[in-house]
Amino acid sequence: MWKFIDGAQGRSATEHALWMKSHLEALVGQVPEIKSLEVGVNISNSPMAYDAVLTLVVEDAEALRRYREHPAHQEISQHCHEIRSARTVVDYTVL
Repeated sequence: MWKFIDGAQGRSATEHALWMKSHLEALVGQVPEIKSLEVGVNISNSPMAYDAVLTLVVEDAEALRRYREHPAHQEISQHCHEIRSARTVVDYTVL
């Protein structure tokens, strides 16, 4: 999940969330490790809400590592570093 900096690079937090959604969803078919990927954009006005969330399914921890290291993902990740104020991650195995 990400909180974006409202006004960073001249864009609103919602615009950053939509940019992330568009670019991350474009990785499907480009990064072979992705089994499924969904980006949700916040619709709440709650001050506790984050702006966007990524739900990603990969085969295992090794596939997750390869996804993270893929050049297309790295490019998006670098951009995200410049526009986010917070990030929260949960990686888990479905039993």
